[in-house]
Order: sequence, then structure tokens, then C-alpha cells
Amino acid sequence: MSLGDKKRERGHDAMSSTKDIGPQILLAHGAGGELSRQLVENIFFKYFNNETLKPLADAAVLDFPGCRLAFTTDSFVVRPLFFPGGDIGKLAVCGTVNDLAVSGAKPLFLTASFIIEEGLPLSVLEQVTRSLGETCQTAGVKVVAGDTKVVEKGHGDLIFINTAGIGLIPANLDLGQHRLAPGDLVIVNGPMGNHGLAVLLERENLGLESGVTSDCAPLNEIIAKILEKVPGIKMMRDLTRGGLATAVKEIALGAGVDIWLDEPSIPVDDEVRGALGILGLEPLYMANEGKFVVFAAPEDAPMVIDIMANDSLGGQAAIIGEVTKGRGNVLLKTMLGGTQVLDLLAGDPLPRIC
Repeated sequence: MSLGDKKRERGHDAMSSTKDIGPQILLAHGAGGELSRQLVENIFFKYFNNETLKPLADAAVLDFPGCRLAFTTDSFVVRPLFFPGGDIGKLAVCGTVNDLAVSGAKPLFLTASFIIEEGLPLSVLEQVTRSLGETCQTAGVKVVAGDTKVVEKGHGDLIFINTAGIGLIPANLDLGQHRLAPGDLVIVNGPMGNHGLAVLLERENLGLESGVTSDCAPLNEIIAKILEKVPGIKMMRDLTRGGLATAVKEIALGAGVDIWLDEPSIPVDDEVRGALGILGLEPLYMANEGKFVVFAAPEDAPMVIDIMANDSLGGQAAIIGEVTKGRGNVLLKTMLGGTQVLDLLAGDPLPRIC
């Protein structure tokens, strides 16, 4: 093993050292990684477990006479409220719409509930609300219900937004980790880590002039094009908290397969790679808000790449890996020619990222 790989192994071990929930909630419990998984399995599943919830997908699939619906909910606590490329209002719509879209649904309706801290300037609330409404128009969805609560000054953090979303799934569409098979290829629509880095630099004033902006965008149109022209798609997942590595690890565990990723093939912008390297952070574990992963049979992969490459949200699309027989491992063929085992994110390199 090379020195570079050993260094990365040590970093991975440090992130994966915490194995128990412990006596109190940590910020890392909200990072979407190992501690989040433990929280769900050891507490929430104890009281909420049912067949609809069990897959822990981006959205629940609900069967009704004559239709199938996707239903999802999310909360947004990003700090700061405004960052290069987006804000909490835009993020709330994109995050909800994208969860519906990767489930195969056409997003239709959202709810938006605001928890507001006393003292927030009305101009800030209007700016966030305007952005949320404009993003709904871009995504082709409507806010049809909502709620507002105000908490005392010092008992909140400006604005939190909770959403729910509902969409319609075509009757003949079947997406899910149960469809993965050895030989399937792993495809992403563009570079990793931009959102996480953009928020980090805006928040911390680290003096790094990267010019990086968040990739925050609604993905429903590009996903609809893929599903229309490539009916054999196996599954999709948007790459938010915990990034590509955490999402792929969850999929591998759920499907009972191994997934090999090829690091040189994974797109990462040079300025993102450089800045994260200085900060000691891994692009594969950074959150994205306009990226998704597609699993497709080898014969379908060229069409997926072609559709992505001809869309403004897929200009750097790439095949980055392959599904093999296994038991839930994710293995990365590194830049240096070694192999790194990727696991669920255990720590939280950047809380309040979405």
C-alpha cells in the first residue's frame, strides 16, 4: 500500500471509530452516515417500523387504486442562509424535488413550513420565500400547504424550513436496490463536492478564494429524460448528506452486492479537489445538491451518458464504477493504484450543510 493510501486509510479509520449511539445526540447524528443509520435502526424503527418505511428510500412509494405516489419529507437547517449558488429557500425545493425524482416520480406538490426566530428581518424572510417560489416555478411544482411558527430570540437560528413533497410514479416503473445485479455500471452526472465546499467557505471565512458555487438545482427534468429513453434503469439516488461514498455504501448494504468505484473516473473540479485537500476533507464524502447516481445495465449506460452530456446539469457525466457479487462492500481503486475500503461516514466534517 502506498503512503498516500495509508494516510487515507488512517483518515477513514478516524471517521469510522464511533460505533454506538451513545447517551446523547451529536451533530454527527444528522450527517446521514453511520450514526444517522444507527439512530434510525435503534430508535425510530423501534416505534415506526412498517413495510413502506423499511426500504429507507428517498421517498416512500404508496400504491393506490389506479396510481402510485411517491411521498417524501425533509427539513433544511443550512447555515448560512445564503451561499454562492443558492440559499435555504432554493435548497428546500431542490432537495425535496430531487428525492421524488430519483424515486421515479414526477414531482407535483410541496408543503413548506417555516420555523422563524424572533427578530429576523422581514426582508430576509421575503428574500428566502421569493427564492423558494422561483425555484418551484423552475421545477414545475406548487406549494399547496404550509405552516409558520415563531420561536423566542436565541431559541432558533434565523429560519428552519420543513417540506413534504408528493409525486406521481408511472405504473410500469420499478426502481430500487433489489434490481441491482453484477455487471451493472455506476454513473454520475457531474463533479462531486461543490455544494459542501461552497457552504463551508461562505460560513467559515477561511481566506480561500476558490470561486466555487453550489450545484443546487432541481433534477427532475434531466431524470425524466433518462427514464423516458432508458426504461431499463435499475435505481437512482441523489448524493446529498454524506456524499457519493455514503450513498453508494448504503446501496451496497441494502442490495447485498459489492460496488467498485474508480477514483480517476470520478469527476471533481480541480479547485474543489485543491481546497478540500488543504482542509483535509474528502470530495467523495462531501454533500451535493445537484448530483445523482444512476445504476444501469452495460448496454444502457452509453444512452444515459449521452442524455446527461446534452443537458446543462450533466456536462461532466461519467461512468465511475461497477456492481459485483459481494456482501455490501464499497471499494475504491485509487489514483495511486491502490484499493481503499469506503464505509459510511461516522463523523460530521461539515454540519448544517442542508
